[in-house]
Formats: sequence, C-alpha cells, structure tokens
Amino acid sequence: MNPASGAGREPDDRSPRAHHRAYEDVLRDSVAEAANAVAPSPVPLAAIERAGRARRRRGNAALAVAGCGLLLGPLAVVLVRGTPPPDPAPVPAPVLTAPPTPSPTPEPVRAVRPGQRVKAAPGTEVWLTEDGKHWSTPEQSDQFRSVSDGNLDLSEPGVTRQSETADNRSFHSGIYYGTRDAGRVEITTLNGEVVRAELLELAGRPGWGVWYATAEPPSAGTALGPEGADAGTSTGAPVDSIRVITLYDSAGAVLATL
Repeated sequence: MNPASGAGREPDDRSPRAHHRAYEDVLRDSVAEAANAVAPSPVPLAAIERAGRARRRRGNAALAVAGCGLLLGPLAVVLVRGTPPPDPAPVPAPVLTAPPTPSPTPEPVRAVRPGQRVKAAPGTEVWLTEDGKHWSTPEQSDQFRSVSDGNLDLSEPGVTRQSETADNRSFHSGIYYGTRDAGRVEITTLNGEVVRAELLELAGRPGWGVWYATAEPPSAGTALGPEGADAGTSTGAPVDSIRVITLYDSAGAVLATL
C-alpha cells in the first residue's frame, strides 16, 4: 500500500474514537446550558448581621453576670466568716440512777482438806480430820470433838455448840451433822442479835461439818440462856447468852435447832 495515497483521506466518522469525542461535546454543551439557566440567590446579609448582633448581646450579658459573681464572691465569703455560728442545742444531762442493791446470797459451804487450818478469829484456828473437829484458842490449844465415838446420831440432823472467849469476844463453834445439804447455821442471842456462822466441810460432803462465829460478849447482868455456855462440852466460865442455834438446808428449811 502507498502511504501517500492515504494521507489526504478524511477520518472515518464511524470509528469508536470519533463517537466518544462527539458524546463529550454534547455532554459539555448540556452542562453549560444547565449552569447558565440557574440564577444564584442573593446573599442574606441583613439576617447574618442581625444574628451577629444577637450573639454579641448574649456574650456581653454573660460576661456581666460572671463579673458580678466575681465581685460578690469575696463579699459573701466575708459575710459568712463574719457571722458567728448558731449556738448548739443544749444536750440534756444524763439521768444517773443508782444500780439496784443486790440481795445478800448465802455463802457456800467451804470445802477444806483434812488438817487444813482455817483462821476463825484472832489467835484462833479451826481444822477438820476424818474423825472430827479440832480447834485452838489463845486460852486453850488443840481441842477436839469426835464424830466417830458414837456420841452423835449421824442418821438425823443435829447441831452442837462450844463457847469461849477469844480476843475479848465470844467465840462459838460446833458440829452440824446428819445432812449432806447444809445451807447455813445462825445463832440468836438473848439481846436479839442474829449472827451467821461460817461452815467448813471435808471434800465429798461426809454428812457432817463444823460451824463457827464470833459475837459481842454478854453485857453485865444478862441472864444466861437455858443451855448455859455449852450445849455439849465447854472450856472456862460461861461467856455468852445464846437463845437458839438453827441449822438450815440449802433451800432455807430448818433442819435442827439447839
């Protein structure tokens, strides 16, 4: 083929490139016509100016309020600090009530070991062995009363008594027997004095024990009781006037009197 023969020929309008260029030209013309047809709206300058003035007024008001708060704050602090606090409400004083006085309770029977000496009065001691009661006073030492020589009926409750002087007082002691439930022994003198005795027993409650107590000596001219100074045996002259000696059980019932 001769290239010179084809140089002067017109391009074929039916080629794909030619069709594409024609489509772009038509689209460009359509867009230009549509843009020219749209008229821009005027800018709302008055509305924008009014909105700006309103925002400025609100900002100035907020600054004024904040400034007042800053000015009034220290004044409020000064007022609060300068105002004295209100007086506290008076607290009522607690009402103190005395606790109830406990009622006296009977002392339990004291358990002792055989031969254990107990100080019963100044210069006076009492101790127990399995065969009976032992005691010593300043006037006479090493005295003894047996519970195993047959002189006491241990099958029934009973009580004995010995009285003598110890440290210018009347010292009374004796044996209670015939019970494993002794609660207390009380002596009552002719002048109405009631004295509660201390009780001693060997461990295991053998069914008998020893009681002792001291009391004021009888005044001059006081008649002795019917039992005299000793309801069993005695040492020395009569030293007290006892009206009655009473043995009670742990529930307070009378077991024996002398």
